[in-house]
Amino acid sequence: MIYIEGNVATPYKIHLDAYDGPLDLLLDLIRKQEMDIHNIPIAKITGQYLEYLHTLEQLDIDVSADFIYMAASLILIKSKMLLPADPLAGPEEQIDPRAELVHRLVEHEQFKSAAQLLYQKQQLEAHVWSKPDHSLYEGEDVQGELVVSLVDLVRVFQQVLERRKEVAKIELQHDTFTVEQMMQLLRAQLVASEEGIELVAFFESCASRSAMICALLAVLELVRLQAILLAQTEIFGAIFVRKHKMFDVVFAGGAAAASAGAPRSIDEQYS
Repeated sequence: MIYIEGNVATPYKIHLDAYDGPLDLLLDLIRKQEMDIHNIPIAKITGQYLEYLHTLEQLDIDVSADFIYMAASLILIKSKMLLPADPLAGPEEQIDPRAELVHRLVEHEQFKSAAQLLYQKQQLEAHVWSKPDHSLYEGEDVQGELVVSLVDLVRVFQQVLERRKEVAKIELQHDTFTVEQMMQLLRAQLVASEEGIELVAFFESCASRSAMICALLAVLELVRLQAILLAQTEIFGAIFVRKHKMFDVVFAGGAAAASAGAPRSIDEQYS
């Protein structure tokens, strides 16, 4: 939305909402008008989207290729919806032209919510000074190592996400991953490696961004349960995941049962 303020004596002030990308703009339009994201009125939303781009053009603001590509995609979807259904096509071939766009919007909204959650935790960590229980980190296993904070964990996760964006990848199917599955996967890797595993390698082994989110939540939950600990050998060095002294106890009692309050999947976390 663009607002213009001013009068004869003062210059105009233009307030322009900034969007990280075309999906951000579409989500904002949908939220402000309380539309059903699974049943988008494509003609209406396309008109409003194009109106926003025309406004940018009038203000002589460069529009990125991503916004123009999305405009073309919306027009294509609108055209497909105007065509009559193929009477010879089977039920499995009669796919809603909006389905792919809806899937991308839902996924984008989930990651925005996850990013906001991580930001809030990071802010909380930055403004809270606590006295940790040093007994949790005593012993030969962590001698000479540095305890990792939540800020360090989020920093590593963001770095892996940024590298994942640089790799062009086409996902042919959408698999659902759960936090419980990632907890068991991490357990198996730690059992196979007595020296522990590198946190970056664990995140990079995830097949998709949804799996990475579940992997992060699994790490946070296992740290809370004192099943694992995160440590560095030096400041800004690689972060390693190691078994905590409560590792066997937690999994023997069922980590999934112990974390009953934790979300089972990324969809449940933000539903």
